[in-house]
Amino acid sequence: MKKILNILLGCFLASVGVILLKHSMIGTGGTAGLSLSASYLLNVPFSLVFFLVNIPFYVFSVLRMGWKFTISSIISVTLLSLMTSVTQWLPAFTLPIWFGAIAGGIIIGLGLSILFKNGSSLGGANILALFLQKRYNINPGKTNFIFDFMVVMSSMYALGITRGLFSILSIAIISKVIGYFKNEYANKDKTVQPKTSTDKFRVTPQIPVTR
Repeated sequence: MKKILNILLGCFLASVGVILLKHSMIGTGGTAGLSLSASYLLNVPFSLVFFLVNIPFYVFSVLRMGWKFTISSIISVTLLSLMTSVTQWLPAFTLPIWFGAIAGGIIIGLGLSILFKNGSSLGGANILALFLQKRYNINPGKTNFIFDFMVVMSSMYALGITRGLFSILSIAIISKVIGYFKNEYANKDKTVQPKTSTDKFRVTPQIPVTR
């Protein structure tokens, strides 16, 4: 139950971050960035594009990460798609691009960190990042940044140079947040020393009582 609540929290935070980016008219990386750029160009809902773009990545996830992780990721992507769809009922408003880049980046980074910790992702580059961390112990924040940077650079046509640069700022912040919490979890794991097999059977010697 706790894991389910954490996944819901991670999706909620990520959706808030995406909404901030969308109302700042800037993008981000990964499949979310591709979906935002497509929604700007085609004038279609982000939630629909985001769900469809992630479908090919599920095949890789099934082959490399297993069904349990894939199903969890599909649920997370679906939840994010549903949560971000509330923008159509929100009043129209515009946020400063610097605010959207910083606040959106921090909130999305927190959301992704919670999802990663609970064995889930938001598809796309997240799946690749977790696979490389699992197989080669590569920092997922760095993997996300490289992939996201390429996405943002290719989407500058839809965003323009200025907004593209602020998009790079947002993915840099996301990468830092993910990398920070990845290191925090690693440090906590090191401080928790597992019991040895003999610890389970260790008996405290009884001190004889002299009369």
